[in-house]
Amino acid sequence: MQTQRMEIDGLGIQYIQSGLDPERETAVFLHGWGAPVSVYPQLTGFVAGLMPLAAPDLPGFGGSDEPETPWGVEDYARLVIHFIEKLGLKKVLLMGHSHGGRVSVEIASRKDLPFAVTRLVLIDAAGVLPKKTLRQKLRQRRYKVCRAVLETPLCRALYPDALENLRRKYGSADYQNATPMMRQTLVRCVNTDMTPKMPQVRQPTLLLWGEKDTATPLSDGQTMERLIPGAALITIPEGGHFSFLADWGFFSRVLGSFLTADNG
Repeated sequence: MQTQRMEIDGLGIQYIQSGLDPERETAVFLHGWGAPVSVYPQLTGFVAGLMPLAAPDLPGFGGSDEPETPWGVEDYARLVIHFIEKLGLKKVLLMGHSHGGRVSVEIASRKDLPFAVTRLVLIDAAGVLPKKTLRQKLRQRRYKVCRAVLETPLCRALYPDALENLRRKYGSADYQNATPMMRQTLVRCVNTDMTPKMPQVRQPTLLLWGEKDTATPLSDGQTMERLIPGAALITIPEGGHFSFLADWGFFSRVLGSFLTADNG
Protein backbone atom coordinates (compact mmCIF):
# COMPACT_ATOMS: atom_id res chain seq x y z
CA MET A 1 0.00 0.00 0.00
CA GLN A 2 1.46 3.35 -1.04
CA THR A 3 0.69 6.75 0.46
CA GLN A 4 0.76 9.53 -2.10
CA ARG A 5 -0.39 13.09 -2.59
CA MET A 6 -1.94 15.05 -5.44
CA GLU A 7 -3.46 18.49 -5.93
CA ILE A 8 -7.14 18.67 -6.84
CA ASP A 9 -8.96 21.97 -7.34
CA GLY A 10 -6.23 23.79 -5.43
CA LEU A 11 -6.27 21.43 -2.43
CA GLY A 12 -3.56 18.98 -1.42
CA ILE A 13 -5.11 15.51 -1.13
CA GLN A 14 -3.37 12.59 0.55
CA TYR A 15 -4.41 9.09 -0.46
CA ILE A 16 -3.39 5.46 -0.39
CA GLN A 17 -3.38 3.20 -3.42
CA SER A 18 -2.68 -0.40 -4.26
CA GLY A 19 -2.48 -2.20 -7.60
CA LEU A 20 -4.09 0.50 -9.71
CA ASP A 21 -4.88 -0.52 -13.27
CA PRO A 22 -7.18 1.67 -15.40
CA GLU A 23 -8.57 -1.42 -17.13
CA ARG A 24 -9.65 -3.14 -13.90
CA GLU A 25 -12.54 -2.41 -11.57
CA THR A 26 -11.10 -0.41 -8.68
CA ALA A 27 -12.50 0.05 -5.17
CA VAL A 28 -12.56 3.71 -4.12
CA PHE A 29 -13.05 3.87 -0.36
CA LEU A 30 -14.48 7.02 1.24
CA HIS A 31 -14.11 7.34 5.00
CA GLY A 32 -16.44 8.69 7.66
CA TRP A 33 -16.51 12.07 9.34
CA GLY A 34 -13.50 12.61 11.58
CA ALA A 35 -12.10 9.19 10.69
CA PRO A 36 -9.41 9.46 7.98
CA VAL A 37 -8.21 6.50 5.97
CA SER A 38 -5.59 5.60 8.59
CA VAL A 39 -8.42 4.53 10.92
CA TYR A 40 -9.35 1.63 8.60
CA PRO A 41 -6.17 -0.46 8.06
CA GLN A 42 -7.91 -3.81 8.47
CA LEU A 43 -10.67 -2.91 6.02
CA THR A 44 -8.50 -1.27 3.37
CA GLY A 45 -5.89 -4.02 3.62
CA PHE A 46 -8.55 -6.68 3.10
CA VAL A 47 -10.02 -4.93 0.07
CA ALA A 48 -6.58 -4.32 -1.44
CA GLY A 49 -5.95 -8.06 -1.23
CA LEU A 50 -8.91 -8.69 -3.54
CA MET A 51 -8.86 -5.82 -6.03
CA PRO A 52 -7.17 -2.49 -6.83
CA LEU A 53 -7.84 0.16 -4.21
CA ALA A 54 -7.66 3.94 -3.92
CA ALA A 55 -8.68 5.76 -0.75
CA PRO A 56 -8.34 9.54 -0.27
CA ASP A 57 -8.39 11.52 2.93
CA LEU A 58 -11.32 13.81 2.20
CA PRO A 59 -10.66 17.57 2.56
CA GLY A 60 -10.49 18.58 6.20
CA PHE A 61 -9.32 15.18 7.42
CA GLY A 62 -6.07 13.26 7.80
CA GLY A 63 -3.31 14.49 5.54
CA SER A 64 -5.54 16.48 3.18
CA ASP A 65 -6.07 20.23 3.16
CA GLU A 66 -9.13 21.85 4.68
CA PRO A 67 -11.55 23.49 2.23
CA GLU A 68 -11.37 27.27 2.10
CA THR A 69 -15.15 27.68 2.23
CA PRO A 70 -17.86 25.59 3.94
CA TRP A 71 -18.54 22.50 1.84
CA GLY A 72 -21.63 20.42 1.27
CA VAL A 73 -22.12 16.88 0.00
CA GLU A 74 -22.00 17.98 -3.64
CA ASP A 75 -18.62 19.64 -3.10
CA TYR A 76 -17.17 16.42 -1.68
CA ALA A 77 -18.67 14.46 -4.57
CA ARG A 78 -17.11 16.84 -7.09
CA LEU A 79 -13.68 16.41 -5.54
CA VAL A 80 -13.94 12.61 -5.50
CA ILE A 81 -14.99 12.63 -9.15
CA HIS A 82 -11.94 14.71 -10.01
CA PHE A 83 -9.77 12.38 -7.89
CA ILE A 84 -10.98 9.35 -9.84
CA GLU A 85 -10.45 11.21 -13.14
CA LYS A 86 -6.88 12.10 -12.19
CA LEU A 87 -6.12 8.46 -11.46
CA GLY A 88 -7.44 7.54 -14.90
CA LEU A 89 -9.89 4.95 -13.55
CA LYS A 90 -12.65 3.71 -15.84
CA LYS A 91 -14.58 1.27 -13.63
CA VAL A 92 -15.15 2.13 -9.98
CA LEU A 93 -16.72 0.28 -7.08
CA LEU A 94 -17.61 2.96 -4.53
CA MET A 95 -17.29 1.97 -0.88
CA GLY A 96 -18.32 4.48 1.76
CA HIS A 97 -18.55 4.46 5.53
CA SER A 98 -20.85 6.95 7.30
CA HIS A 99 -20.18 10.37 5.70
CA GLY A 100 -18.39 8.58 2.85
CA GLY A 101 -21.64 6.72 2.24
CA ARG A 102 -23.65 9.86 1.62
CA VAL A 103 -20.96 11.09 -0.78
CA SER A 104 -21.05 7.72 -2.57
CA VAL A 105 -24.82 7.98 -3.01
CA GLU A 106 -24.44 11.48 -4.45
CA ILE A 107 -21.89 10.26 -7.01
CA ALA A 108 -23.66 7.05 -7.97
CA SER A 109 -26.96 8.87 -8.52
CA ARG A 110 -25.45 11.09 -11.21
CA LYS A 111 -25.54 10.56 -14.93
CA ASP A 112 -22.82 11.31 -17.48
CA LEU A 113 -19.90 10.59 -15.15
CA PRO A 114 -16.48 10.33 -16.83
CA PHE A 115 -16.23 6.76 -15.50
CA ALA A 116 -18.58 3.89 -14.73
CA VAL A 117 -19.73 3.23 -11.16
CA THR A 118 -20.15 -0.53 -11.24
CA ARG A 119 -21.24 -1.34 -7.67
CA LEU A 120 -21.63 0.19 -4.20
CA VAL A 121 -20.80 -0.92 -0.69
CA LEU A 122 -22.35 1.31 1.97
CA ILE A 123 -21.23 0.68 5.55
CA ASP A 124 -23.35 2.30 8.29
CA ALA A 125 -23.92 5.07 5.79
CA ALA A 126 -25.23 8.55 6.50
CA GLY A 127 -27.82 10.33 4.42
CA VAL A 128 -31.19 9.64 6.02
CA LEU A 129 -32.29 12.61 8.11
CA PRO A 130 -33.57 11.57 11.54
CA LYS A 131 -37.03 12.58 12.65
CA LYS A 132 -36.65 14.94 15.60
CA THR A 133 -38.60 14.31 18.79
CA LEU A 134 -40.45 17.16 20.49
CA ARG A 135 -37.69 17.33 23.08
CA GLN A 136 -35.04 17.62 20.37
CA LYS A 137 -37.01 20.32 18.58
CA LEU A 138 -37.34 22.33 21.80
CA ARG A 139 -33.63 21.90 22.52
CA GLN A 140 -32.74 23.09 19.02
CA ARG A 141 -35.02 26.12 19.35
CA ARG A 142 -33.54 26.96 22.75
CA TYR A 143 -30.06 26.83 21.24
CA LYS A 144 -31.02 29.10 18.35
CA VAL A 145 -32.59 31.67 20.69
CA CYS A 146 -29.58 31.69 23.01
CA ARG A 147 -27.19 31.89 20.07
CA ALA A 148 -29.05 34.87 18.60
CA VAL A 149 -28.72 36.71 21.90
CA LEU A 150 -25.06 35.85 22.42
CA GLU A 151 -24.15 36.90 18.87
CA THR A 152 -25.17 40.51 19.50
CA PRO A 153 -22.23 42.96 19.74
CA LEU A 154 -23.00 43.82 23.38
CA CYS A 155 -23.01 40.19 24.53
CA ARG A 156 -19.85 39.46 22.56
CA ALA A 157 -18.13 42.35 24.30
CA LEU A 158 -19.39 41.52 27.80
CA TYR A 159 -19.19 37.73 27.57
CA PRO A 160 -16.58 36.82 24.90
CA ASP A 161 -16.52 33.11 25.80
CA ALA A 162 -20.24 32.60 26.19
CA LEU A 163 -20.99 31.72 22.55
CA GLU A 164 -18.26 29.08 22.38
CA ASN A 165 -19.43 27.64 25.72
CA LEU A 166 -22.95 27.40 24.31
CA ARG A 167 -21.69 25.55 21.25
CA ARG A 168 -19.80 23.11 23.44
CA LYS A 169 -22.90 22.46 25.52
CA TYR A 170 -25.22 21.83 22.58
CA GLY A 171 -22.86 20.55 19.88
CA SER A 172 -22.01 16.93 19.12
CA ALA A 173 -18.53 15.54 19.70
CA ASP A 174 -17.83 15.87 15.96
CA TYR A 175 -18.91 19.50 16.06
CA GLN A 176 -16.86 20.30 19.16
CA ASN A 177 -13.72 18.71 17.73
CA ALA A 178 -13.97 20.50 14.39
CA THR A 179 -12.37 23.76 13.29
CA PRO A 180 -14.72 26.70 12.61
CA MET A 181 -14.65 25.95 8.87
CA MET A 182 -15.33 22.24 9.34
CA ARG A 183 -18.14 23.00 11.80
CA GLN A 184 -19.95 24.88 9.07
CA THR A 185 -19.20 22.05 6.67
CA LEU A 186 -20.52 19.48 9.15
CA VAL A 187 -23.79 21.37 9.58
CA ARG A 188 -24.29 21.56 5.81
CA CYS A 189 -23.56 17.86 5.29
CA VAL A 190 -25.60 16.39 8.15
CA ASN A 191 -28.64 18.44 7.15
CA THR A 192 -28.59 17.15 3.57
CA ASP A 193 -31.33 14.61 2.90
CA MET A 194 -29.98 12.02 0.47
CA THR A 195 -33.19 9.96 0.22
CA PRO A 196 -34.40 11.71 -2.99
CA LYS A 197 -31.15 10.60 -4.69
CA MET A 198 -31.39 6.96 -3.61
CA PRO A 199 -33.91 5.72 -6.21
CA GLN A 200 -31.50 7.02 -8.86
CA VAL A 201 -28.78 4.62 -7.67
CA ARG A 202 -29.17 1.71 -10.07
CA GLN A 203 -25.98 -0.20 -9.31
CA PRO A 204 -25.94 -3.42 -7.26
CA THR A 205 -25.52 -2.20 -3.69
CA LEU A 206 -24.43 -4.03 -0.55
CA LEU A 207 -25.52 -2.42 2.72
CA LEU A 208 -23.55 -3.54 5.78
CA TRP A 209 -25.02 -2.30 9.04
CA GLY A 210 -24.38 -2.61 12.76
CA GLU A 211 -27.39 -3.92 14.64
CA LYS A 212 -26.73 -1.48 17.48
CA ASP A 213 -25.52 1.51 15.48
CA THR A 214 -26.72 4.66 17.25
CA ALA A 215 -25.13 7.22 14.90
CA THR A 216 -26.87 5.93 11.76
CA PRO A 217 -29.40 3.44 13.14
CA LEU A 218 -30.37 0.20 11.46
CA SER A 219 -33.64 1.82 10.38
CA ASP A 220 -31.53 4.05 8.07
CA GLY A 221 -30.18 0.94 6.39
CA GLN A 222 -33.70 -0.43 6.02
CA THR A 223 -34.74 2.85 4.39
CA MET A 224 -31.83 2.64 1.96
CA GLU A 225 -32.67 -0.96 1.12
CA ARG A 226 -36.21 0.11 0.29
CA LEU A 227 -35.22 3.14 -1.79
CA ILE A 228 -32.19 1.82 -3.70
CA PRO A 229 -33.54 -0.60 -6.33
CA GLY A 230 -30.60 -3.02 -6.32
CA ALA A 231 -29.77 -2.96 -2.61
CA ALA A 232 -29.41 -5.83 -0.15
CA LEU A 233 -29.02 -5.21 3.59
CA ILE A 234 -26.87 -7.43 5.81
CA THR A 235 -26.97 -6.78 9.56
CA ILE A 236 -23.89 -7.29 11.73
CA PRO A 237 -25.09 -8.65 15.11
CA GLU A 238 -23.96 -6.52 18.07
CA GLY A 239 -22.25 -4.13 15.62
CA GLY A 240 -22.09 -0.40 16.27
CA HIS A 241 -21.33 2.47 13.89
CA PHE A 242 -18.02 0.82 12.94
CA SER A 243 -19.83 -2.46 12.38
CA PHE A 244 -16.82 -4.36 11.05
CA LEU A 245 -15.18 -4.15 14.49
CA ALA A 246 -17.90 -6.30 16.11
CA ASP A 247 -17.45 -9.44 14.01
CA TRP A 248 -14.68 -9.11 11.44
CA GLY A 249 -14.96 -12.75 10.41
CA PHE A 250 -18.61 -12.48 9.39
CA PHE A 251 -18.20 -8.97 7.97
CA SER A 252 -15.21 -9.91 5.82
CA ARG A 253 -16.88 -13.06 4.48
CA VAL A 254 -19.92 -11.10 3.32
CA LEU A 255 -17.84 -8.28 1.89
CA GLY A 256 -15.40 -10.65 0.22
CA SER A 257 -18.22 -12.58 -1.46
CA PHE A 258 -19.63 -9.36 -2.89
CA LEU A 259 -16.26 -8.02 -4.07
CA THR A 260 -15.25 -11.25 -5.78
CA ALA A 261 -18.63 -11.95 -7.37
CA ASP A 262 -18.74 -11.86 -11.15
CA ASN A 263 -20.02 -8.41 -12.06
CA GLY A 264 -20.50 -9.28 -15.69
